[in-house]
Amino acid sequence: MITKTKSGENLSRILQKAYLDMHMRASKDAFVIWIAINVPAELFLGFDNVVYCVPESHAALNAAKGVGSLQCEKAENLGYSMDLCSYARIDIGCVSDGGKDSPTFGLPKPDLLISNTNNCSLLVKWFDVHHRELNVPHFILDIPFCYEPQKKKDLDYISYQFQEMIHLIETMSGQSFNLDKAKQAVLHTNRAIYFFKKFLDLACNKPSGITAFDSFVHMAPALVLRGTKEFEEHVELLAKETESQVNNGIFPVPNEKYRLFWDNIAPWHQLRNMSKRLSELNVNIIGATYTSCIGSVEGSFDFYPYNDNPLTYLARTQNAYICPHGIQLRRQALISAVKRLSVDGVVFSSNRSCKPYSIFQIDQQSYIEHTLGVPSVMIDVDHADNRNYNEETVFLKIEALLERIETIKY
Repeated sequence: MITKTKSGENLSRILQKAYLDMHMRASKDAFVIWIAINVPAELFLGFDNVVYCVPESHAALNAAKGVGSLQCEKAENLGYSMDLCSYARIDIGCVSDGGKDSPTFGLPKPDLLISNTNNCSLLVKWFDVHHRELNVPHFILDIPFCYEPQKKKDLDYISYQFQEMIHLIETMSGQSFNLDKAKQAVLHTNRAIYFFKKFLDLACNKPSGITAFDSFVHMAPALVLRGTKEFEEHVELLAKETESQVNNGIFPVPNEKYRLFWDNIAPWHQLRNMSKRLSELNVNIIGATYTSCIGSVEGSFDFYPYNDNPLTYLARTQNAYICPHGIQLRRQALISAVKRLSVDGVVFSSNRSCKPYSIFQIDQQSYIEHTLGVPSVMIDVDHADNRNYNEETVFLKIEALLERIETIKY
């Protein structure tokens, strides 16, 4: 029998409380904003009564709880194509019937929508659906892609838009922005990311102290509790508890034989099944680009420290996530992780729902194979719609990868 860790118990508690608080505060006239994942939520904590919700994170939760395809079908019945991102279909389907079947009863109705242009172009169109159907204003952050390190003019451009966003919220909500509160929120986030990086670094141990599935699950507070003391305290607990387990010889895959690395978004509907089946093969996917990039800047998975200016810090880390990175920056970060973690092979998850993440993978795979000599495999996955996933086909490919690793290592 597996005993749930303190950090696991705490995660369940704080996430449940976070979603309940969203609904409760909204019912008491809080100003509600729906945001894309990299919109700087810490700035909203500079207001007394603003609630932010993250439809992408809520969609992932639906998928993890087994109702992702059900919500997708609702959107498809409204005429939306199955080729659209499953996050968008889950969210649109969920909103269509007021949150029915959602594990959190949906999200409270927004007063403002804020999307951005750098993670994926679909986000703006997706939020525009809510703009039309719910008759809610939609503010778009125009964040330049980074095919090279961020330029000063781009940082200034992003910072200026943050100021415009703050002014809009002040006007719409009737509340005043407090910079000191926002600074404190950024400090909480930066400190939490520091501990998250410490947690991820435990993958360097042999056997690894973590699995990528652990990092997928525990990234949730980085989306729905950013800027809070609860976020910082949770990740500190996670890092210290996991380090203690490593020191006591407790490992998630104790007979770890194969160390793999995952490229793409988590397969939310398969976390438990995939983790269990891999463990039975003595395989540990010890890290992932998806979680390694949190709190970094383009071309690196390293921790990026706070610089005492919240707008500048948040603008500099706007491209933390992988999608807006050019191929050279992606490659630079991936190579560093593969070498640092002593990875035996890479699993490239070709994600039907996230084309911006998947588009460079064939080139990345070729480079990893031919230049570094690290074997890899390309599997077909959809991060939230399990109808686009075949478990047996995926594991046949993974087992073939293990055979290749065997020939190299032994």
